[in-house]
Amino acid sequence: QVQLVESGGGLVQAGGSLRLSCAASGRTFSSYAVGWFRQAPGKEREFVAGISWSGRSTYYADSAKGRFTISRDIAKNTVYLQMNSLKPEDTAVYYCAADPTGSGASRQRGRYDYWGQGTQVTVSS
Repeated sequence: QVQLVESGGGLVQAGGSLRLSCAASGRTFSSYAVGWFRQAPGKEREFVAGISWSGRSTYYADSAKGRFTISRDIAKNTVYLQMNSLKPEDTAVYYCAADPTGSGASRQRGRYDYWGQGTQVTVSS
């Protein structure tokens, strides 16, 4: 079993930055790919970024490319999402999710077996 806990969300002005963290329990987490998703009010949950178990491969939604960076610290069992140049349309609840068998490239929610509770990100204009 893997448990995921997100943190780092908050209120920030447009153009600002936040770093989200996804801390995991469970020895096997280091072998899992991880994805960040977000869900805005009234919208479906969407893929934002993914990272392979080794951290060598990363994947981004078009909306995140050039502004967001996903990384992981295997020793700390933590995955990060650095978000720069934030826009009001980035406002959402952000979730991390773990995929035991994938590469981190999957944008399909069903591929991910474990989910955190989410952290709210609000970007004011």
